[in-house]
Amino acid sequence: MLVFTCSGYCAYPEHVPVPKEQRHPSRSIITWSGLTALPWRNGGGVTRQILSRRLDATGAWVSSTDSDWDWRLSIADVDTPGPFSPFEGMTRILTVIEGASITLTVDGSIVELERHRPFSFDGGANTSAEIPHGPIRDLNLIMRTGTMSAEVRIEPLTTDRPLVMVNGTYSVLLEGQASLTETVAHADNTAVLNAKLERFDTVLGDTNVPRTITGEGTIAVITIAVAPPASSPLSPTDHAGLR
Repeated sequence: MLVFTCSGYCAYPEHVPVPKEQRHPSRSIITWSGLTALPWRNGGGVTRQILSRRLDATGAWVSSTDSDWDWRLSIADVDTPGPFSPFEGMTRILTVIEGASITLTVDGSIVELERHRPFSFDGGANTSAEIPHGPIRDLNLIMRTGTMSAEVRIEPLTTDRPLVMVNGTYSVLLEGQASLTETVAHADNTAVLNAKLERFDTVLGDTNVPRTITGEGTIAVITIAVAPPASSPLSPTDHAGLR
C-alpha cells in the first residue's frame, strides 16, 4: 500500500473551465464515461474534472462550478512535456495511474514519479514535467494550503478485503473488476443496491448510506477534511524522493 498525506489547488499546465458534474443514476458513482475531456490551452493534453467542493458559510461542503473551490479532483492525460501553471496558495498531490512514469522538476529539484506513487508538492513552485517513456494519465488532487487536509492511498482490492466507504472519502477504481453495494433505509424497508464499477469510476462516501466496494484490482482512496487551525502545509517527509 502506498500512502501520501498533505495539508492544503492538482491540475496540469493549464487551468481549464469547470464542467458540470456527472453522476451515475445511483448518485453515489461519478462515471468515467460521463466526464468531459477539456483540452489544455497549450495542446499538451486534456483534463477531466471528477468533482470540486468549497466550504459554505455554515461549514458544509457544497458543489463548485467556478474557480472558487477549496479542492478539486481530476484526471489528466499528458501527451507532451511542458511547464505547469503556478497555483499560489495551493498544494498538489499527483499520482500516475496509467503509463510508466513522469519526471517532475520542482523549483530545480527532480523527482521521478513511478505509477501508483502519490507525490505532493507546492502548487506555487516553478514546476515542469517530462514523460521519458511516453504519454501518461494521472490523478490530480488540488487543495487550498492550510484550509484542507488530505490523504491519498493506493490500495489493493481483494475479494476477502472489501473497502468500506465513509463520509469524506472518495475512491477511484484504477485497475481490475469491482462492484459497489449500498444499503438505503426507507421508512418501511431497507433496499440493497448493487452497481458494477468501470475503470476510473469514482465512488462517493456517505455517513448515512453504508457503501462497500468489492472485487479484485487496485483502487485510489482519497480522504479529505477541513484542516485544524494549527495545521502546517507540508512536513519535511512530504518531499522524500526529491533530489
